[in-house]
Amino acid sequence: MGTIYIVDVTNRDGVQTSRLGLAKLQKSIINLMLDDMGITQSEFGFPTTTHELNYLNANLELVERNVITKTRLSGWMRAIAPDVEKSFTNVPKLKHCNLSQSTSDQMIQGKYLGKKTKDDILHMTCEAVECAKDKGAITVGVNAEDASRSDLEFLIKLGKEAKRCGADRFRYCDTLGYEDPWTAYNRINTLAKETQMPIEVHYHNDLGMAVACSVMGARGAIDAGMDTYINTAINGMGERAGNADLVSCLLSVLKSAGFKGKYKLDENIDLSKAWKLAKYTAYAFGINIPINQPAVGDNAFAHESGIHADGALKDRRNYELYDYEELGRGEPEIIETGRMITTGEYGGIKGFRNVYDKLEIEFKDEHEARNILELARYANVHTQKPLTDSELKFIYYYPEIAAKVMTVSPYYEPEGALKERVNSNVLTLPKHII
Repeated sequence: MGTIYIVDVTNRDGVQTSRLGLAKLQKSIINLMLDDMGITQSEFGFPTTTHELNYLNANLELVERNVITKTRLSGWMRAIAPDVEKSFTNVPKLKHCNLSQSTSDQMIQGKYLGKKTKDDILHMTCEAVECAKDKGAITVGVNAEDASRSDLEFLIKLGKEAKRCGADRFRYCDTLGYEDPWTAYNRINTLAKETQMPIEVHYHNDLGMAVACSVMGARGAIDAGMDTYINTAINGMGERAGNADLVSCLLSVLKSAGFKGKYKLDENIDLSKAWKLAKYTAYAFGINIPINQPAVGDNAFAHESGIHADGALKDRRNYELYDYEELGRGEPEIIETGRMITTGEYGGIKGFRNVYDKLEIEFKDEHEARNILELARYANVHTQKPLTDSELKFIYYYPEIAAKVMTVSPYYEPEGALKERVNSNVLTLPKHII
């Protein structure tokens, strides 16, 4: 029987959540936390996007230095050869990637406006796969965007062609959250049988079924004899109604009636790190975890009604399916109610030393202290939030990587009309803006 693996897409799809986002330092901490939890892969960003490059390259340095050891870092790009070429030029140490191509009649007509045929789609995808392999990619996944509204026979044909050209996995994307669990199982089961490829399942939550479809789609691939990779996002972040929630998917595989003891999850995954990861991600996004969120919400293990409270106190199994300790919950949280010293963009050396003293980090000399203080100031400017213990430790232990992560040089090369405006000094004329 195959294995269920996890590809977390918080740092790629999650950050595309409208009106929200993560600083590059926060994305880096999430990668480190995913690695600590043993998550199989993190889709960590866009190698064709200029402002991502320092962050992407710096995080791959963490891989080279054996700081990130369990989680593969993979880049996302369009399945066209020029984008692949650009990605590996921008991020030379990239070893894992997913190439995305629209496959439904709706999108071929609606996005390509009838300028591309299905044969063109096949050709472009194969050309992109071959380019990625030629550039040294170890694993290449082919993503079928809007797969749930695509002709299944065409998906099978695309999968077989991509496999012939060197693709390692096929990603089935329910881009609009359109599918239901039973349809997900049947279609992915057929796709896995026919292509004989490991299948990634990528579900959105527009109908509230992302987790159910993800685990049933994964089951379809496993029952067909193939490994499967569930795409998740921490706390269900993502476009519109979000993606399949990481912790909910893990619990569904480990605890639900149809999965428990019957399907194999990547053995590296440590569920006890879930609580810390969920809390940090909520803080970084600035979005509170819903009180009724499975496993990590404040009410996930709360009981008030007489019958429930009595039953839970007698035997927790009466009203709790799993233990809060399994998620890393239960430790008391200390909240300062008196004097509090923080450090930030305007922090001084004494308060800064006090913060690091509490982390049991001692500076070797004044130069080290002031260098790290300057990075901490920039980090506060970068995130615009009080720095967490994990962020402060990261800055101390990996200062040069932290500096790269926080460095964003704007791409600005005026062309055309803008170049004419700049050269003619029109931009210097006063304009009413406020």
